[in-house]
Amino acid sequence: MKQVGYFLAGDIGGTKTLLQVSAADGVLLLQKSYPSTAYAGLAEILDEFLHEAGTAEIAAACLALAGPVSGRRVKLTNLPWEVDADALAARFAISHISLINDFEAVGLGIAALQPTDLLTLQAGDVQEHGVRVVTGAGTGLGVAWLTWQDEGYAVHSSEGGHMDFAPLDAAQYKLLQYLQQRHGHVSYERIVSGPGLVAILEFLRDSGRSAPSAQLSAAMEAGDAAAAIARFAQQDNEPIACMALDLFANVYGAFVGNLALAALPRGGIYIAGGIAAKISSILHQGAFLHAFLDKGRYTRLLGTLPVHIVTNPQVGLSGASLAAKRIIGMQ
Repeated sequence: MKQVGYFLAGDIGGTKTLLQVSAADGVLLLQKSYPSTAYAGLAEILDEFLHEAGTAEIAAACLALAGPVSGRRVKLTNLPWEVDADALAARFAISHISLINDFEAVGLGIAALQPTDLLTLQAGDVQEHGVRVVTGAGTGLGVAWLTWQDEGYAVHSSEGGHMDFAPLDAAQYKLLQYLQQRHGHVSYERIVSGPGLVAILEFLRDSGRSAPSAQLSAAMEAGDAAAAIARFAQQDNEPIACMALDLFANVYGAFVGNLALAALPRGGIYIAGGIAAKISSILHQGAFLHAFLDKGRYTRLLGTLPVHIVTNPQVGLSGASLAAKRIIGMQ
């Protein structure tokens, strides 16, 4: 096959921006991760990355963005950035740039996963070519649907993470009221996300249910607060961190169960995002799956649906790379 240059793929989220440039035959030239909040915009990151890659022969690019995508200019949900595809194309001399939702990219990347990239919570009864759902918590909460069309899966992006949070018990009702004081409208993303895990701990603290140790408080102030909570729960068994993760897992499971009822994804539910793989031991303990299945008359039906955690953190980047090559018919 004649070489047509290189392909740029990007997975741009509120926490990190992951970039990759590769050849048409799949040979990787460079891949790097950048802290998103350390930069004023995507163009500054691309300046650094493409300079280090040492190539100006980008045939096509696909950038997966954490936010609703409906044109050539996109405002990200959890970053003060606007990404303008035409401005980037002119600045970096790239003829073809496509913008897609980050969970559309995850959906595209599912097909490239290996069995070792999945942790199965529930095997279920897989239906060939059945509907699939991908979802996942990170800085935000993404959702996409996959339907079989023309010998492959078509991905339908959504903003399902912003659906109204529906509390299921007294503690969750109090959490809703607590967050309404902050935000007014409370979506699932306000809880099932990295910032949401921090908000849960603050709710537990402020309502007098428990208090963080000095060590946990210092760790939260020093770096990634959500990661600190997860670490103190799993490694140190700190009570408030364990309570926070347990509540997080319950709400997460109930949300995914709602998606399952909406789509009946007999082809599988794939839980991606930056958090699930890091707390897979917590999700595997049962609270998540119990909440997922707790749908009254439809508990047995949900028990037939396959549920997997995606442990490969580059699934979105793989999907964006595939989409970049499709722009000019390489795939």
